[in-house]
Amino acid sequence: MAEDRALADKAEDRLVEPEAELSGRDPDAGAPEVLRVRLTRGKLVAFGVFVVSVVAFLYFVLPKLLGLKDTWNRIEHGNPWWFALAALLEVLSFASYVALFRAVFVRDAPRIGWRESYQITMASLAATRVFAAGGAGGIALTAWALRRAGMGPRTVAARMLAFLILLYGVYMAAFVIAGVGLYLHLFPGPAPFAITVVPAIFGAVVIGLFLALSGLPADLERVVARWTNPGRWHGRTARWLAALSATARTGVRMAIDLLRTRDWMLLGAIGWWAFDIAVLWACFHAFGHAPPKAVIVMCYFVGMLGNTLPLPGGIGGVDGGMIGAFTAFGVNAELSLVSVLAYRAFAFWLPTVPGAVAYVQLRRTVHRWRRSEVPSYT
Repeated sequence: MAEDRALADKAEDRLVEPEAELSGRDPDAGAPEVLRVRLTRGKLVAFGVFVVSVVAFLYFVLPKLLGLKDTWNRIEHGNPWWFALAALLEVLSFASYVALFRAVFVRDAPRIGWRESYQITMASLAATRVFAAGGAGGIALTAWALRRAGMGPRTVAARMLAFLILLYGVYMAAFVIAGVGLYLHLFPGPAPFAITVVPAIFGAVVIGLFLALSGLPADLERVVARWTNPGRWHGRTARWLAALSATARTGVRMAIDLLRTRDWMLLGAIGWWAFDIAVLWACFHAFGHAPPKAVIVMCYFVGMLGNTLPLPGGIGGVDGGMIGAFTAFGVNAELSLVSVLAYRAFAFWLPTVPGAVAYVQLRRTVHRWRRSEVPSYT
């Protein structure tokens, strides 16, 4: 076990500056404060107005634009047993997220047990729903909680990168596997080039780029700094790119080291996506027959690109992306509309209420940490 943990800690060691170690200076001194998630009355009101407006558009205006007059009535008459299964599958998705969090962040965190892990992950999921922009709200809240638990800023940064690389590595791999499999007819279902091969190429390029970054030399920043002039724009650009590449390299190397430990909880990266996709599959069955599984996987991940838009929880962007993708695959428009809207009800609202409660609990936990004397660790 000690050897396994040593493998996973190698990448973190690369983050420590040699000059800081030789000089005896605290490497964490002067580190910027982790972003706080600030809830103001204005933000809450704006969020509420936005959500109501988008939900009204999706449930009442969009069906009329598509000529689907009975959408609301059809949603009300969905099969409750399939909805119950969808709720269970969403809970399993959350449990997978907690497992991955513990595999990456809680190898040597004395303050973070299962209860604290639940509080941090559920609160971060709620923050991701409320503060969009690619999940920045959840990342900020997670980083804040880990810093309050005593984890050093460089350790937080390294493990956060590894966490995201493991999570979204599955995303890119799914693009490649499902896209190529559909196009080559290895999986049943239609295979429009633009929505199978193009996403597969994108996923393969992203995976190849990050694997290439893992092979960069450890002293890249120092070499670039030596051969560039910080007074010129191209020199500053080269240094910025070198710093960005070095940071990505650290995250990739740490993710690879974590995989070498063969910790079963790392399967949470797959479980998070797989169970959530199964929720969408169950919602299709609640209203009729589901499309082929590979088609659901492809449309799910294409739609999830809408999370990169600055919209709370990707409301509107994810829904529209998924519905458009299913339409491109020839799925019945009304069936895909009601199924996606039902899925989004589970994916958006189910974690929001318990996540808000978890955030309140987390604040109390942080207050308890502040009163206790536990040494911080890097």
